[in-house]
Amino acid sequence: MIDFRYHLASIVSIFLALTVGIVLGTSLLQGPALRTTQDLTAQLAATKEELRTQVVALERLQAENDAYIASTTPERVAEVLAGERVLLMEAPDANPAEREAIQKALRHAGADYAGRATLTNAYVDQQRLDELDLLVNRLMPDGMAVDPAATTYDKAAMLLGSALMTNDPARVRTRNKETLTVLDEFGRAGLLSIDGEPGRRATLAVMIAPEDPFQGADTEAQAGALVSLAAGLDAAGRGSVLAGGATSTTPGGLIAALRGKNETVKHVTAVDTADTPLGRITVVHALREQLSGRAGQYGTGTGASSFPLMTSRSTPSPRR
Repeated sequence: MIDFRYHLASIVSIFLALTVGIVLGTSLLQGPALRTTQDLTAQLAATKEELRTQVVALERLQAENDAYIASTTPERVAEVLAGERVLLMEAPDANPAEREAIQKALRHAGADYAGRATLTNAYVDQQRLDELDLLVNRLMPDGMAVDPAATTYDKAAMLLGSALMTNDPARVRTRNKETLTVLDEFGRAGLLSIDGEPGRRATLAVMIAPEDPFQGADTEAQAGALVSLAAGLDAAGRGSVLAGGATSTTPGGLIAALRGKNETVKHVTAVDTADTPLGRITVVHALREQLSGRAGQYGTGTGASSFPLMTSRSTPSPRR
């Protein structure tokens, strides 16, 4: 019979053999393994430095390209929007620098700048939806046809579109009889503020997307509220363009929400590079395209079909 001492001796022998093997293996392989690791580390460091140099060079080239395009913007958009009155609709938390740059491009294009209407976060606050519904129903003029399936935001979009936009050239720079009341009441409710004379109606509108995507449980409803408004401005006037940066094409972004609306996307144009000089030129030409009854999705984000857009200043056909 094999006794306990035999088992113990066997176990000790096994561990001794393992220890000797580990010591021998480490001693024999330490040099080659260490050299391989050092060589790989040096190679990765060199690759990282090379890539960093390339990134710096590309950023410098992009900055030079942007500077050149910005300097030539006046001639690239000259007279493209001559005779057209354009409203800026600023979404909550839009980037002021982006808005100012778009406003400047519109003026270079010869547009009659109507001013801007700036929405507050209260407009998309789902806790205030009932309050908005009561306000809209109270202000809705007699005779305005409303789809029974229209949401509160659809009706608000119709109301604001009627107050701010017209598709009749003879009524440009005029107010309808409800305009002042609507803008005043929306202002009193803390939903919107105005700068300039947006109440003297425009033919075209640019909505500037929020700088950051919406987040949280109400994301879809908040983005949908602004998409509805862009569609309402488009329907009441001769066209609208939604302008944003790359973040607006990510989940919760306003352009991403627009491009997910199969019907609205047929009428409202979106430019997802409006935070660049070339993108702002595209916004101007997209407005001109809207006058011809066409819409497009421009930029580099998901759902964009082409980039950039250039149109001639030909006489547009009736939009609707």
